Amino acid sequence: MNDVKLALLGSPGAGKSAVLVRFLTRRFIGEYASNANSLYNKRLSIDGRQLNLEVFDPCSQSSEARCILEEPVDWADGFVVVYNISDRTSFINAQIILRQIREARTDNCKGDSGVPVCLLGNKQDLCHARQVGEDEGRRLARESRCHFQEVSAAEGYQDIAGLFTQLIRHVMEHLKQRADRRRYSGSKSVAKLINNVFGKRRKSV
Repeated sequence: MNDVKLALLGSPGAGKSAVLVRFLTRRFIGEYASNANSLYNKRLSIDGRQLNLEVFDPCSQSSEARCILEEPVDWADGFVVVYNISDRTSFINAQIILRQIREARTDNCKGDSGVPVCLLGNKQDLCHARQVGEDEGRRLARESRCHFQEVSAAEGYQDIAGLFTQLIRHVMEHLKQRADRRRYSGSKSVAKLINNVFGKRRKSV
């Protein structure tokens, strides 16, 4: 069975926990503040493949907090960065988080900066109070080389389910490519070692 690890990151009030619960249970929860980190597990079948999904939902991050990098960045195979379209500060924080993910993955994970990421504009039902244009979200996603989508955790399940399913597909493909690269690198190292050993033996005969 495949294991996929995702992390949800975002500002207080962005609704990331509501997005996650909507995906996991189809239910909507109202806003709530949590000072604790949460880890969720769910068995899924995607494209006929069984997988064990783990989702890390840390306590919300302010723009000053870099503690998010201590746990989820090295651990996760993919990320969902959530902001509230009616709160520009949460969008600015999302920009910071995206940059921190890329920097941390490049520094700590042997240059693995291509990890799948989705930028998610939540609370689409609050368009009347919108402070962040959809075009701004798309532009930031292009600059950050990640997927983008606007949703409403309060109003629907399908968009959120589709988003997570697509991200999981990207993660599984990314993990496969990374494993293939490692196998190729390992086979080259073994071939080089064999060549060195037998080459020396031939010279000594």
